[in-house]
Order: sequence, then structure tokens, then C-alpha cells
Amino acid sequence: MGFFITFEGIEGCGKSTQVKLLSEALNLEGFPCIATREPGGTYIGSKIREILLNPDHKGIAPQTELLLYAADRAQHIIELIKPALNDGKVVICDRFTDATVAYQGFGRRLDSSLINRLNEIASQGLLPDLTILLDCNVKIGIQRAMERNSKNKDIRDDRFEQEAMEFHDMVRNGYLAIAKEEPERVKVVDATKDIQSMHGEIWGIVNAFLRNNRT
Repeated sequence: MGFFITFEGIEGCGKSTQVKLLSEALNLEGFPCIATREPGGTYIGSKIREILLNPDHKGIAPQTELLLYAADRAQHIIELIKPALNDGKVVICDRFTDATVAYQGFGRRLDSSLINRLNEIASQGLLPDLTILLDCNVKIGIQRAMERNSKNKDIRDDRFEQEAMEFHDMVRNGYLAIAKEEPERVKVVDATKDIQSMHGEIWGIVNAFLRNNRT
């Protein structure tokens, strides 16, 4: 089996950039690596992503949102994640089950037992070996996301980026609660640092983990 590493955090925390940098570093160090994301890590998932993030779809009920994420994850696990892990690869995923707990649990206030059960079914019980939580103040994250989107005329703020600050605060609190509960798995990184400083810290965490667990 390979290793499963996930990145988590609020909007605008810099996950996509750090996933790219880490995957490049791992490949250079001889660790075959695949970078993916949720939602949208497969063709079917990309269609689900369009539904979930489209800012015109404000009428999606929280329960519908939860089930769509579960559907995306189930396809992702079967089609990409488990086959890659079985091939001995390192899989880096931008968001996974922790995101569902933080966004649909803490943010949407859906029943935690329902979320945990759906996560288990969709993921086939797979848990990340290591999770990097990029943490920053909500106002900083949202400002970054809006600035990023404004640079591209074809991109609008997505449905989650348009949520109220209170929602994002609850999501952040959810992530920090997960990290406090599982400190061995979830490593918190200050996302207000510059990109290279963050990458250096993340690389140190991941490199040590892989070296210590490689057989």
C-alpha cells in the first residue's frame, strides 16, 4: 500500500499551491505521487463539482449537498484513490472526509452521526495517513480567494466563497476541533506564512512521516 496524504483548510488558505509543490517535491525524491482533489477528482466528480460550486445553485439543500459530496467521494475512491494506493503510490488529496465534517457538520450543522456514517460508506473506511491543515484567519482567507478570482474574468466567487463570514468561522472552528482531537494525524500549519516557508514546513512534516513509515 502507498500513503494517503490530505490537505484541508478554509477558502483561500493556499491548499492548491501547496499540493502542487509537495507533489513535485515527492516525485523528485523518488516517491511516485498522484495529486487529486475533492470534489472533482474524476470525470464524474467534475460534473458533481460543477453542481456543488456553481454560485447560481443557492437552492441546494444541506442534505443534498452532503449526499453529492458522498457520491463524488465514492467514485473517487473506486476509480482513483484505492487503485493508486494499491500500486504503492503516494496520493495527495485536496480535501477529503475532514472537509465534510467541517463544512457540512460544523458549517451546515447537519447531524454528525449521519456525516460519519456517510463518510465511512463513501470512503470504504479509508482514512488519511497524514493530514496537513492550513490554518488562517477567515477574513484573510476570503480576501485571498476574492483577489485570486478577480484576476480571472471568467471566474466568479464560488457558492461557498459567497457564504457569510459566520459560516466560514464555524468551518474553521470545525477544522481546529478535528486537529485537537487527532493531533497525531492532523498537523496544523500557519497559512499566513509566505508560500516557500509553508512549503518548507510541510515538506519537513511529510518527509519525516514517509521516512519513518517506509518499509
